[in-house]
Amino acid sequence: MADVRVENLVKRFDDVTAVNNISLDVKDKEFTVFLGPSGCGKTTTLRSIAGLERPDEGNIYIDNILVNDLPPADRDVAFVFQFYALYPHMTVFDNMAFPLKAVKTPKPEIESRINEVSRILRIEKLLPRTPEKLSGGEMQRVALGRAMVRRPKAFLMDEPLTNLDAKLRAEMRAELKRLQKDIGATTIYVTHDQIEAMSMGDKIIVMNFGVIQQIGTPAEVYDHPANLFVAGFVGSPSMNFLQCTYSNELGKSTLIVGNNDFRLDIPESIGKKIKDSATNAELILGVRAEDIFIRDEPSPETVQAEVYIVEPLGSENIIDLRIAENMIKAKTLPTVMPDIGQKVNIWFNKDRIHIFDKNTEKAIF
Repeated sequence: MADVRVENLVKRFDDVTAVNNISLDVKDKEFTVFLGPSGCGKTTTLRSIAGLERPDEGNIYIDNILVNDLPPADRDVAFVFQFYALYPHMTVFDNMAFPLKAVKTPKPEIESRINEVSRILRIEKLLPRTPEKLSGGEMQRVALGRAMVRRPKAFLMDEPLTNLDAKLRAEMRAELKRLQKDIGATTIYVTHDQIEAMSMGDKIIVMNFGVIQQIGTPAEVYDHPANLFVAGFVGSPSMNFLQCTYSNELGKSTLIVGNNDFRLDIPESIGKKIKDSATNAELILGVRAEDIFIRDEPSPETVQAEVYIVEPLGSENIIDLRIAENMIKAKTLPTVMPDIGQKVNIWFNKDRIHIFDKNTEKAIF
C-alpha cells in the first residue's frame, strides 16, 4: 500500500472549473472519504488520481512517485465503480481472474489469489456462477474481489454502494470498513451520503464547487464545522440556522435572534471570540437538533415555541418547532409526543452552539 498526495490540482471542462486548486494527503492504510453534493468535483478528483482525467494544473503523487504522465494501468491503483461492470458471459472466477490474466500472471498464482480473496469476501460458493445469478450485494463483493486480487497500492471507490437497497447498504458499509482494516488498504472513497462518510472514513474531505471546504476526522467535521456549508451538509437532520445580531449591553453578551424574536445570553468567552473575529454584529446561530431540549416548565433559560409537526422515526422523534418566523427541528426520545399547535418550552445547550459570520460564512465558535 502507499500514500497519495495531491498538490494544487486544477481540472477544467471547457469554461467550467470542476476542481479548483485543491491539495490533500491520504496516508498509507488510511480510509479517506470525499464527501459533497453532485457536481462538487469529488469524482473528477478521484478520476484524476486514477489517471482517467488529466489535470490541467498541479501534481499527483502515489507512493511519492509523480504520476501525472503515467497511464492508468501503470499507476497500480484499483478503481471500483458505481456500476459493477462485470462481464456477463464470464463466471465470477473468470471476472476476478481477468485483470491478472491481462498482465500474464501464472495460473497457480491466479488461483491462489482468487481463493484467498473469495474467502475474505465470503464468495467461495459464487465462483462458478455468472453475474445474472447474483444479487446486488454479491455483485458488489465480486467487483471488490476483482480489485483486491490485483493487490494495488490504493483502492479508489466511486459511490460503490449507491445501487444497493438501504438494508444491504448498511451491511456493506460495515463489511467494507472491516475489510479495509483487515487488509490495511489505502482507500479513497467518494460519496454524497454523509452517513457513509461518517461511519466509514478515518478522514473526511468535504468539497463544494470544486473547492475543499474542510478536512478532518468524522468527529471534527461534525462537532467543529469550518463553515455554514459543512455545518448544513453534515448531519441528519441538518443543523438549524437562525439569523441573529450580537449585542453587548452593560457588559452582557447576548444574541438577538430574528426581529427580536428571542434573546439568548451567551458566555463572555464566546462574546470575546465574536468581538475578535466577526466582521460585524450580523451573525448566524447554528444548533443541532439533538442539542435542543423540550422542558416541562419555563425558566429564564428557555424559549417558548409552537409545535408545527411531529415526525416519529421509531427510535426517536423529530419535532418541528416555530418561534415567531423561525422554524427549527429538535430531536427527542420517542416518548416525547406533543400535540400540533401545543406551546412548549425549549432549551439550547450553549456548550454545543455554533456561531458563523454572516458575511464570510466561516465559523467563529
